[in-house]
Amino acid sequence: MVNQTRSLWQETAPSPPQSTLFPALDRDLEVDVAIVGGGIAGITAALLLKRAGKTVALVEKDRIAGGETGNTTAHLTEAIDTGYKTVSSDFGADGARLVAGSSRDSIAQIERFIAEHRIECGFKRLPAYLYAEGDQDVEALREEEEHARRAGVEVAFTSDVPLPFPVKGALRFPNQAAFHPTEYLQPLARAISGDGSHVFEDTHAHRFEDGEPCRLTTSGGVITARDVLVLANVPVNDTVLLITKLYAYRTYAVGARVEEELPGLFWDTADPYHYTRTQRTRDGVVLFAGGEDHKTGTDDDTEGRYRGLEVYAREKFGSLGVQTIDYRWSGQVIETADGLPYIGQNPMDGHVWVGTGFSGNGMTFGTLAAMILSDLVLGRENAYANLYWPSRVKPLASAATYLSENVDFPRYFIQDRLLRANVEGDSVEDVKPGEGRIISLGGEKLAVSRDEHGAVHTLSPICTHLACDVSWNGAERSWDCPCHGSRFAPDGAVLNGPATKPLEQKALA
Repeated sequence: MVNQTRSLWQETAPSPPQSTLFPALDRDLEVDVAIVGGGIAGITAALLLKRAGKTVALVEKDRIAGGETGNTTAHLTEAIDTGYKTVSSDFGADGARLVAGSSRDSIAQIERFIAEHRIECGFKRLPAYLYAEGDQDVEALREEEEHARRAGVEVAFTSDVPLPFPVKGALRFPNQAAFHPTEYLQPLARAISGDGSHVFEDTHAHRFEDGEPCRLTTSGGVITARDVLVLANVPVNDTVLLITKLYAYRTYAVGARVEEELPGLFWDTADPYHYTRTQRTRDGVVLFAGGEDHKTGTDDDTEGRYRGLEVYAREKFGSLGVQTIDYRWSGQVIETADGLPYIGQNPMDGHVWVGTGFSGNGMTFGTLAAMILSDLVLGRENAYANLYWPSRVKPLASAATYLSENVDFPRYFIQDRLLRANVEGDSVEDVKPGEGRIISLGGEKLAVSRDEHGAVHTLSPICTHLACDVSWNGAERSWDCPCHGSRFAPDGAVLNGPATKPLEQKALA
């Protein structure tokens, strides 16, 4: 039976994902640094700061490594999604060299932590391949090779690609890496607690007050700190300024049992693109096939994304002995206006810091964000800080993306204010088990879902971030906002920011 929404990392975590490793905050607290977000960025930053002598309090609204870090496919590579040709054009040759160097340094930091803490997480150095199946993409690979080389990346074009189907060529990046992220992060999280430092699960951050000191109000108490690091998937403290430069996409993956391992990491130049690799587990080898991305809240057939990946995995990798599809999951990928993450001081704040917009390179850029921000909080120089600064202005790089991505907000907002817009029914009885619909009842729009046991949840469809209407995601059983990517559970609870408040409960008359 295919698991509906659980990744391999969550299902095979050292501690079961439904159990807590750490308590919820239940009191007011004072520390040097408060950190929001229990993924790779938050955990890495907390440990680096504790090692430097700071007391830290890390708060996670759910489970450690259970959010977007738990929905990765865990490629560790300096081959970035944006591409070095684009980065060289938009940020110059020096900027491209800094991107490459910072990516290498983040992988090296992960490897150091693994060695220092003696973590068994399947870390392996191996080559990565960006490949083309059509002749029309070979020239683009050659151009990317040239720009990557100039940036200091070790890369070479090759026609010898170890895939079980023919391709026209690929860029080979040696000495990249892969690992099991929850096996890596849970031991690091345990190393944070003690000596005045804390990790809290089931603790929602609600209010951020910059100052000297800062105040972070949570569901369990107020944390007073000199600095606050917001390292959730999106900066839930910034509802307007930075959020207009961040764009949420859903990305999908399936995990299939296979008989053979792939000797590398692979992703293609197709549109929509695909990325694949294998992971050896205690129960055998699992092949990941990922991709099928779309802007959050804009696809009515999210189940079709999984079907497409299952067909792709069987057709392309059948010779590896594809057996059952045991896992399938999706993640929230955050793109930026100019293609690089925002890491540094939150705009308009003095002691609130953010790291976001990691695109499809979340493990490397998340680690990098922790390295940069810990240096900045400690008053240290960091060679990469200026490149990734959140307030940077790159009009040639970002103007077209900014305009095209932000046109959705006014369009959806105006459309959603019209009573019948997005209405899919006029009766709760129209909603079948496992479904969700926007219905009109007594002149009011409602977001109604019915679980597999027949229980009905009735909510306001108005997103609590900036008031667009949500839409039903059938594959993930969630309400997703097409404007800025907030996501909500069937009971209205927040799954993804920037929203911090649940959807309003509505009673049926």
